[in-house]
Amino acid sequence: MNGKLYGIGLGPGDPELMTLKAARLIGNASCLAYPTLDSGSSFARSIAETHITDGTKEIAIEIPMSVARKPAQDAYDKGAEEIRAVLETGKDVVVLCEGDPFFYGSFMYLFSRLSGDFDVEIVPGVNSVSACASVVERPLVARSEVLTIVPATLPAEELAQKIANAEAISVMKVGRHLSKVKAILTDQNLMEYAHYIERATLPNQKVMPLADAPEKAPYFSMILVSKGNDPWL
Repeated sequence: MNGKLYGIGLGPGDPELMTLKAARLIGNASCLAYPTLDSGSSFARSIAETHITDGTKEIAIEIPMSVARKPAQDAYDKGAEEIRAVLETGKDVVVLCEGDPFFYGSFMYLFSRLSGDFDVEIVPGVNSVSACASVVERPLVARSEVLTIVPATLPAEELAQKIANAEAISVMKVGRHLSKVKAILTDQNLMEYAHYIERATLPNQKVMPLADAPEKAPYFSMILVSKGNDPWL
């Protein structure tokens, strides 16, 4: 009998924001898999570290930081084959996922390669949008408002249109696109409603009005915008 594949959401970074179920499965795992950067470091593993037991087999999936899709797809192919080999021995594999596995999560790429052949269980995690709203201390949406989530990686014209049509906005994957987002929000007179969040829930988090944000932003940063309707006040 084959083993079972688990996609475990770890939450936004604070280890105490993991669910009890995630912590239990990680602690009982005989094999863990997780993404790593070219440097070999893994944010996902660092979140789960205190729950990982001695003797656990680990599969590190090195994901190239490249705008080209093929290098990353090749990495997921390789990682999926390593996971497959373990599952075929009858052992379960727990895949560690930052945030939530199916919210911009890398687990989706392993899921697409393995779910047709193996039993899969997905454990949801606290997503980054909810985490950022909590540290800003402002509701994401209220009453009949609609939340629009957009990646900052979109072309400027497309991003501007989506923001213009939205009521409440979460701009994700800010990173090197910070100046582009600032320019769009300035043009639309939304800067006063925008908040910048960097590394939410971690000890080095930064939270401030977007107008006060630094010139450079890391990948793990977000901008939340409410257009001033404030129906919850």
